[in-house]
Amino acid sequence: MDAIVIAGGIPNPEDPLYVFLKGDAKALVDVAGKPMIQWVLDALGGAKQVNNVILVGLSSKNELTCKKPVYYLSNQGRMLANIVAGVNKALELNKKNQYVLIVSSDIPALKPEMVDWLVDTCMETKDDLYYGICPKDVMEARFPGSKRTFTKLKDIQLCSADIHIAHVSQATEHLDLWESLMGSRKSPLKQASMIGLDTFFQVLTHSITLDDLVTKVCSRIGVKGRVIVWPQAEPCMDVDKPHQLELLREDLEKQQRKSMAKARSATKKTTKKTAKSKPAVKTTAKKGSSDSKKAAPLTARTKLKAEK
Repeated sequence: MDAIVIAGGIPNPEDPLYVFLKGDAKALVDVAGKPMIQWVLDALGGAKQVNNVILVGLSSKNELTCKKPVYYLSNQGRMLANIVAGVNKALELNKKNQYVLIVSSDIPALKPEMVDWLVDTCMETKDDLYYGICPKDVMEARFPGSKRTFTKLKDIQLCSADIHIAHVSQATEHLDLWESLMGSRKSPLKQASMIGLDTFFQVLTHSITLDDLVTKVCSRIGVKGRVIVWPQAEPCMDVDKPHQLELLREDLEKQQRKSMAKARSATKKTTKKTAKSKPAVKTTAKKGSSDSKKAAPLTARTKLKAEK
């Protein structure tokens, strides 16, 4: 499956992250010694289920790396337009592509095994859209200070993930509605109002369950959708505010220190094991020494001389 990474956003002076970038793309902000998007590319590059990466909004001049082939597309100006351009590129690369990963560039804690889990879990069924969510308890257990915005339903409090899977047909259908929903992605109540006033009221009063909400949304949009409940918080921990940036910087720096300490420990163990396994060097007595004479076997002539 090909992955479309959306990385075209440039914070304006009113954005709380502007002070960290000052006109540069948000995806390039430093996180633990490398651009934030590089962490995402590392995760996609290490995932077994990813074939190609389509990067929208940056160029090869940014000197990013990935273990999988990367194809760069310019920023199309709007979120939906960027996704549509990415889907078109995926179909250009392989006309048989049916599904694509849609990935935000601001989830640096993402890991390869999480990407593979998502693809494997989604492909158990054949739906149009797979939308990830994270329960509040999962998020707060992993990132206690995240201060994410949660939507409270009758049976769960949740926040949205930042990596999803969609059928390529969604790039050509219901575009106006998708545009509106994406423009309000940070406001669940506003999204609910677009689906219908009854749904808006039920979300506002926390009187609708997650399953019922999914059913109503899919019926209104006209798609076959499925919610993916993440058991990990990392794919849902994005960087929108300075405290979230600092939180993830600290978290990933800690992971780096642990990895380095583990690598040093493994190197020491290997060195000790190699030293112990080396065979002992046998000492060979020098020719003509007293020891060699004592050890020399009796030849036929030596025996005759001894008999005389």
